[in-house]
Amino acid sequence: MNSARQARRSASSLVAGGGDAQCREGGSISAFLALFLIALFALMGLVLDGGMAISAQQSAYDEAEQAARAGAGALSVDGLRAGSVTIDQQAAIADAVAYTMTSGHPGTASVANGVVTVNVHYRVSTSILGIVGISTLPVSGSASATNVHGVTKED
Repeated sequence: MNSARQARRSASSLVAGGGDAQCREGGSISAFLALFLIALFALMGLVLDGGMAISAQQSAYDEAEQAARAGAGALSVDGLRAGSVTIDQQAAIADAVAYTMTSGHPGTASVANGVVTVNVHYRVSTSILGIVGISTLPVSGSASATNVHGVTKED
């Protein structure tokens, strides 16, 4: 009986590839699993950290837009007294930059032809992509505003 069992075992080991082949391929599943986990973490990092970066991008645009509106509201007192609506360039830049400072992300502002333009640039930290060496992602937003006065269209 023992010889019959041994014959079946040796036959099944030959069919399965033999005992030596199984020992050589025993670690291949571990290497595949390690590579799969690395790819999974990278994909998860792109989804989560990428989503955070997109949200921060929208926030940067919103901050730039509000700062530009704050700057566009800085009208020239002398111009108003003379009967024209013009933007006081120095006050507009100061108001826009002050708004960006208050929001926590300092930006730059400029005024040209009555249009206030604000740029906000900063970096957001990542949670998962730091594993692969990407610790921050750049975020920027830019917006322009002008002061509109009077009736702009017929009802």
